[in-house]
Amino acid sequence: MTEDFSNIHIESSLPKSWEEEVTFNDILYDWMGRAPWLAISAVAHVMIFLLLAVIPWNLLNQEPPKEVQATLEQPPEEVFEDPEEEEPEEIEEEEPLEEPVLKDAEVSDHNETDDNQEFESSEGDPDFLSDSPFDDKAFNDVIGIGGGAGGKFGGRFGGKRNLRAAGGSGTEQALKDGLEWLKAHQDEDGKWDCDEFSKHDPAGDQCDGPGQPEHDVGVTGLALLAFMGDGHTTRSGLYKETVTKGVKWLREQQDFESGLIGEKIGHSYMYNHGIASLAMCEAYYFSKSPLIRTTAQKAIGFVTRARNPYGVWRYESPPVGDNDTSVTGWMVFALKSAEEAGLTIDSAAFQDAVSWLDEVTDRSTGRVGYDSPGSQSSRITGVNDDYPRDKTETMTAVGLLCRFFLGQDPASEDIMEKHADLMLKALPEWDPDGLTNDVYYWYYGSYAMYQMGGKHWNAWNKAMKKAVLDSQRKDGAAKGSWDPIGPWGFSGGRVYSTATLVLCLEVYFRYAKVLGAR
Repeated sequence: MTEDFSNIHIESSLPKSWEEEVTFNDILYDWMGRAPWLAISAVAHVMIFLLLAVIPWNLLNQEPPKEVQATLEQPPEEVFEDPEEEEPEEIEEEEPLEEPVLKDAEVSDHNETDDNQEFESSEGDPDFLSDSPFDDKAFNDVIGIGGGAGGKFGGRFGGKRNLRAAGGSGTEQALKDGLEWLKAHQDEDGKWDCDEFSKHDPAGDQCDGPGQPEHDVGVTGLALLAFMGDGHTTRSGLYKETVTKGVKWLREQQDFESGLIGEKIGHSYMYNHGIASLAMCEAYYFSKSPLIRTTAQKAIGFVTRARNPYGVWRYESPPVGDNDTSVTGWMVFALKSAEEAGLTIDSAAFQDAVSWLDEVTDRSTGRVGYDSPGSQSSRITGVNDDYPRDKTETMTAVGLLCRFFLGQDPASEDIMEKHADLMLKALPEWDPDGLTNDVYYWYYGSYAMYQMGGKHWNAWNKAMKKAVLDSQRKDGAAKGSWDPIGPWGFSGGRVYSTATLVLCLEVYFRYAKVLGAR
């Protein structure tokens, strides 16, 4: 069945579609009406955004700062101590079955034995048996020169010739007595006290002859040279401890910055330093201790800086232009010893020293001057000027020995023969009044004439032995020493005279023949 909906009428309250249409103008009008508020809203949002951007949000969650306190503790100061030097094992010496008896005999220039067998000294370092001569290092045994025993430093350590007995009867015992006296008068700290050495003697038997206190460094150096000259070093020998203590004391007297050993007191400090430097260089040569090397090298550095440019030495450092032969002699030998030990030196000093000797030598007489051509030895007015200067040839002896060790040869330098001839006119002679007892002259003269050899050495040796042996004290606390009666005894005292004359008795073996047999 079909339904009829034509009678149904629908009415709506909604607006007609054409009445609901919105035009562009209506929209624009509406937007324009709301624009101020949109602008205000936009500006407000921008302001809020900017405000939020500048707020330090990180600070809101930051924890309060923590304070950390720290203290620095000073580390303990390191104390550097010199390492102890290694000491070789003590070698027990066998007692000889019989004490050898030395007979007076005519001793040849080099005292060769008939069978030329090995000879070992009972003292000193038995391991040091180099056969090199002083300057050359070969052919020593082949050509038979006098420096064969003991290497550069002669026969002090033994060798193939009995050089130690070359002095003949009495010299070896006198040498031992002299060293024993020196040992007995060494202070516990290692030095030899120039003016108060007698404190080691019994109260009722004290030695006289004090020197001046400012020379402790110098006489300690001389005493060490005397012990080392007999073959005793910091490493071995009967007097090893004596030498070790003395070397240690000298090291302690050195100024670390300048290298000077001792203090700048008067004019004497240059002598003291030169002698102490020579002793330290020898000590290093035999020990090779790096501690001694440092001291020796600094001492040589001071010597180098104290020399006048293109000149030599005198009393001042820094130098002021003055030169003299006496101070120069000690400095030359300190430098030569340093050179042998492998230390750094200024070799130009050697040629300048030769030039100085030529400058102050009177070629007509052969005399070497003190501070000008042919001038005599120095004296102090009112102190030792009563000792005649024309009875000795001290500066000539210094000059002659320096010429040898600076490489000159009498065969080509005739002035050296003149030096020696002049010294033959002033042979050593002990004077009870001390007027001719210049042991400084006897020391340099003995070593210079030994190098000359021949007639010069024979005459000097005979006179020197008599003067030294006859005057050695043989009584009480003074046994083994020599009275300091001479031009410089007031200055160095009994220690000076004893050490110097012990060195004279070591002339037979302390140094090799520089130029071989003559």
